[in-house]
Amino acid sequence: MTGLIQDSDDHRAIRESVRAIAKQYGPQYFLERGRNGGHIDELWNDLGEAGLLGVHLPEEYGGGGGGMAEAVVVVEELSAQGMPLLIWVISPAICGSILAAHGSEAMKQEWLPGLADGSRKMAFGLTEPDAGSNSHNIKTTARRDGDGWLLSGQKYYISAIDQADALLLISRDDELSTPERKALSIFVVPTDAPGLTIQEIPTAIVSPDKQFTVFLDNVRVGPEALVGEAGKGLRQVFSGLNPERILVGAICGGVGRYAVEKASDYARNRKVWSTPIGAHQGVSHPLAEAHINVEVSRLATRHAAELADQDSPGVGEASNIAKFAAAEAALAALDQAIQTHGGNGLAHEYGLSELWFVTRLMRTAPVSREMVLNFVAQTSLNLPRSY
Repeated sequence: MTGLIQDSDDHRAIRESVRAIAKQYGPQYFLERGRNGGHIDELWNDLGEAGLLGVHLPEEYGGGGGGMAEAVVVVEELSAQGMPLLIWVISPAICGSILAAHGSEAMKQEWLPGLADGSRKMAFGLTEPDAGSNSHNIKTTARRDGDGWLLSGQKYYISAIDQADALLLISRDDELSTPERKALSIFVVPTDAPGLTIQEIPTAIVSPDKQFTVFLDNVRVGPEALVGEAGKGLRQVFSGLNPERILVGAICGGVGRYAVEKASDYARNRKVWSTPIGAHQGVSHPLAEAHINVEVSRLATRHAAELADQDSPGVGEASNIAKFAAAEAALAALDQAIQTHGGNGLAHEYGLSELWFVTRLMRTAPVSREMVLNFVAQTSLNLPRSY
C-alpha cells in the first residue's frame, strides 16, 4: 500500500530490516505473549543484534548515531507489523535520550551500550496516583543521606518495570524544594534495590509490556545515581518527553497502517453477494478517509522528529500535535477495520480487537488529549491559561 511518506535510502534500509525481523515472528507471536503474560525476548534480542534499538543513540556509546527520524521508522514499522512495543519507547527512547543528554560520562558508559543493544532495559518513573498530569506536584521524595539519598514514594502506571534492570526515577528534591517551587531530581535506581517493590495493575491491555505500581520505602542510592544536576530534573526530563510523544505518534501511525491494510485486504476479498464488499462506498469511503488521516498523522510525526533532530524550539508544539493526530487517526482506523470485518473483527484470528486497548491507551498516555489541547490553546493560540 502506498502512502505519503517517501523514505530516504537509509530509512528504507532500516524499514526493510525491521520488517524482515518482525515477519519472522508475526503479529500472533506478539498477541500470544501479551495474552499469556510472556515477554518478547527473542524479538527484542534480534532487534538489538541488528542495531535497531539504539539507532538514535550516540555511536560512541554503541548507538547508531542517528536521531528521532530513524527511531520513528523503527517504531512505526514494528507497529505496522502488529507489534506496538511500549518498551522501545520507554527504555532506549525516553531513558536513553535523557541519559545521553544529561548523564555523567560514567553513567553513559555504564548504561547506553546496554540500552542500545537490548541487553539492558530501563523503566521510566514519573506518573503518580495523585499528581496526574501535574508533574510539579509529585510526592516521591529524595532526602539527603550522607553522600547519597533516601527515596520514598509511589509511582503509578509504570510500564514494563518487571523487565527492567533499573528505574529512571523522577523525584521531588527535599533539600532544594520550597513551598513555592518544587525542585525535581532524577536518579537511576536498580530494580533489585532494597525497599523497591512492584505490583501489577490488572488492565484490559493485551501487550507483553504490563503496567505496575512501584513502591519505594527508603531506597538508598549513592551519588553516582544522580542524573545531571540535583534540582534541575524538570528541565532534564523534557529530553525524554518530546521523544516519547513523537514515538507514541509513530506507534499510532504504524497501528493505523496495520488496521487499514488488514481491512483493505479483507474488503477486496470478502464477498457477501456478487461483489467484494470493498466495492460498496459504505465500506470503501470510511477506509479511504482512515488512510488519509493516518498518512497525515505520519507526516506530522516525521516533521516533529525532524524538528527534534534540529533541536528546534518548535519541537514541543510539533510533538504534541503529532501525538494527538496519530492517536485519533489510529483509533478511528482500528475501529473502521473492526467494523469492516464484521464479527470477524472480534476474533483472535484477525488480530484487530486486541490492539484496541493498547491503542486507546495512546489517547490518554503519555499525555492526555485534553492536556494537548490545553497546550495548543495556550501556546499556539495564545489563549488564557485554564490552570
